[in-house]
Amino acid sequence: MSVYGLIGNPLTHSFSQRWFTEFFAREGLSGHRYQLFPLQDIAELPTLLTETPGLRGLNVTIPYKTSIIPYLHELDPLAAAVGAVNTIAIRDGRLVGHNTDVEGFRNTLVPLLNGSRPRALVLGTGGASRAVAFVLRDLGIKFRMVSRSRERGDLTWDLLEPIVTEVCTLIINTTPLGMYPNVEDMPELPYNSIGPKHLLVDLVYNPEETAFLKAGRLRGARTANGMGMLVAQAEAAWRVWQG
Repeated sequence: MSVYGLIGNPLTHSFSQRWFTEFFAREGLSGHRYQLFPLQDIAELPTLLTETPGLRGLNVTIPYKTSIIPYLHELDPLAAAVGAVNTIAIRDGRLVGHNTDVEGFRNTLVPLLNGSRPRALVLGTGGASRAVAFVLRDLGIKFRMVSRSRERGDLTWDLLEPIVTEVCTLIINTTPLGMYPNVEDMPELPYNSIGPKHLLVDLVYNPEETAFLKAGRLRGARTANGMGMLVAQAEAAWRVWQG
């Protein structure tokens, strides 16, 4: 039996297990299984590895995309450049970190831009935001990052004046705000400054429409959730695990 899985905390929101289970059934891969491994602390990883026979690969989600790195034997060049890992290949006891969030986010964003390069606002400075920032730089899109402290972002939430959101017509939420089960939560933005010229992208995919996206839609903005990114990064992770 070849085992794959997802580590993070919490995992109640995740569709990854369902997606891979359906994928294995569709492809006739009866000897493959995908499990959820909620870890209270990343220090539990070595125990998970020793107690899970047949483990071939892992996906990594909030909050371990950067704290996982010291536990790995090697980083793929892209993961090293991004500074975050969301996929681990396990071969002969060696853990190699990869980042398929980059491909997933690029596949989501590029068709929405129609060749434009709007100024962007990236909400959050966690592991997922690093992949987003990497793609934006690669596309030549200027952006600012918002965090709780100036040490991690160049803007704090209290500095988000309406003029900032008026100018930054691409707004990307990389935080877990609004993720199931806390579906009423949303980033603190001056939403009245958002309108039809805006594009709001949320990396959250459960629920399908977060409070953040709903607030933008009601003001005429185009919106996209994280489901497309989930599928694209999962497909890329499978290619990584297959070598």
